[in-house]
Amino acid sequence: MALKIRRKPTRAVRVGPIQIGGGAPIAVQSMAATRTQDVDATVRQVNLIAEAGADLVRIAVDSKKDVDALAEVRARTTATLSVDLQENYRLVALVAPHVDKVRYNPGHLHHHEREKAVRDKVAFIAEQAVRHNVALRVGVNCGSVDPEKTAKFGADDVGAMVESALEHAQMLDDLGFTRYVVSLKDSAWRKVVEGNRRFAAARPDVPLHLGVTEAGIPPEGVIKTRIAFEQLLAEGIGDTIRVSLTLPFEQKGEEVRAGRQIIEDVYAGRFRSVPEAFDRGLNIISCPSCSRVENEAFVDLAHDVKRMAAYAKDHDVTIAVMGCRVNGPGETDAADIGLWCGPTGVNLKRGPELVGHFPYDVVLERTKQLLDEVIASSGAARVRAGP
Repeated sequence: MALKIRRKPTRAVRVGPIQIGGGAPIAVQSMAATRTQDVDATVRQVNLIAEAGADLVRIAVDSKKDVDALAEVRARTTATLSVDLQENYRLVALVAPHVDKVRYNPGHLHHHEREKAVRDKVAFIAEQAVRHNVALRVGVNCGSVDPEKTAKFGADDVGAMVESALEHAQMLDDLGFTRYVVSLKDSAWRKVVEGNRRFAAARPDVPLHLGVTEAGIPPEGVIKTRIAFEQLLAEGIGDTIRVSLTLPFEQKGEEVRAGRQIIEDVYAGRFRSVPEAFDRGLNIISCPSCSRVENEAFVDLAHDVKRMAAYAKDHDVTIAVMGCRVNGPGETDAADIGLWCGPTGVNLKRGPELVGHFPYDVVLERTKQLLDEVIASSGAARVRAGP
């Protein structure tokens, strides 16, 4: 039975040929996982994702060489493009001419040119967006909120995330720039639901981009995302979505198909029954592989970790497998075991503490040893009876 869902009346934001918010159909996004400087591979993947039905395809840019490659990609595809800025916010002036939308992370602004006020950095980004006729996304992640808000909110990381998003929305409004959307993401679906509900209550006019970051490997990654999206979309919250999955490069179109299926199911009234203990026991978090990944072996390693750790399914253990230096350090801190993958080896962590740096062909065995140690400790209680 179809649901009568009344979407929140957010304002319309034009992103190239598409509209986000303002009653437009929910847009579905994905992100290229190839190295941006490999232009042939990136163009091929952008087109693969677009052909899978994506309304918008995102690319990461972290250097002048990436910008040069982006210009070539733009010339060779008609896809609607978004770009993901890292800590060097000034790159916006170089990338904006080639894309339809730019995403910046408020937490990353804190770390670059620390002597300069964040408001001045936001003003520079907004100025370039106006000059080049592009939209913006304020993309806040629980794992990378600036240290001042983390200190202020302590254990309430959702509160820190929401305040950061509200603060940046107000900055842009004060600058007279309203062509933006906001995202509030975490790898925990409950935090995604809570954060987006709180932001939507405070700023119902701002279009929201929904996503569970580092959702992980299918099918669990799809299920985590579906649970969050079912609740938010059914409440009329959400104008564009991204399903973030750890997939081989040739399968990135599955993110788009999964997103469209979730939207279709929610509006048709088809909801997944979630067992009470769904988010208990072994939890594998892994990022969706993007152009920031420093070694493609990361994808295979994530799948190997999942297979290796299956014997621990009945224990409350979180393992995070992250593919780059941008999200790797912070996102692994909160996990029981973290694997932060670099170009030639993997930083293995227990919580925030570094255990060691290991080659890719060795780290799986060492991870199993560490997992056994964690299970033996009181912090990895058995949550249900085994067979």
